[in-house]
Amino acid sequence: MEITEFFELSIGRWRSQRSGHHLAFAHFEQVLSNIDIESLSTDDPAVLAICKLYDSNPATITHPFRMTWEGQSDWDDKAISGSTVLVPIPDIENPSKGKLLRDKGYAETIPAVGKYHLSDDGIFTLVTAYELAAAEERIWFATPNLRFRVATIKTSDGKGVTTASFSSEIRSLSNSTS
Repeated sequence: MEITEFFELSIGRWRSQRSGHHLAFAHFEQVLSNIDIESLSTDDPAVLAICKLYDSNPATITHPFRMTWEGQSDWDDKAISGSTVLVPIPDIENPSKGKLLRDKGYAETIPAVGKYHLSDDGIFTLVTAYELAAAEERIWFATPNLRFRVATIKTSDGKGVTTASFSSEIRSLSNSTS
């Protein structure tokens, strides 16, 4: 699988079930959510703003997208929701590697730059260092409409794991015949 195929395959609405282990709180959490991933053009104002924030040339990016989510956790009565714009910049020498620019990170809700790699067996790995933590996510497709995601959040020195989670995500398919 090529990185462009991975990003294109990710576009759509996903129903996600995530199990999280928060080791720092000795707590287990279940989250059910809908995740919408929509493709953006390279000249979208939000994409250009992220390129400007990171002083990146928009001509070097590929497949920018917006991810929006809404869900419910068994840990909190409040609904979980959010949105972030993600801008991949492939490595010139090896397009299966690159940087992923975000206006909001996963482990900390601040702008973040992660490093990604797509392995030969189709596993997308994203590693992001933050001020107080480091996150590693792995995403792979079992079928075009079923994907899995695992994530760990570590202490900033990388020596301790604070959170580990597993998600199964099923693409919502339209029943229309048009």
